[in-house]
Amino acid sequence: MDKLALILVIIGAFNWGSIALFNIDLVASLFGGSTSVLSRIVYGLVGLAGIYSIKFLLNDRTRERE
Repeated sequence: MDKLALILVIIGAFNWGSIALFNIDLVASLFGGSTSVLSRIVYGLVGLAGIYSIKFLLNDRTRERE
């Protein structure tokens, strides 16, 4: 589950980077526009992966205290 979350977060990072640098939304381009069902699913999964990945930050803080 951790690797899947990391992959989705990386996909999200590439997508945001392409929007910032080239004004191209890769997810929307690949899945039929930003309002298509597939794009919204990918956006949702990336968002959930980002929320899930907060645990990595919290685990690092716990290890620093030990």
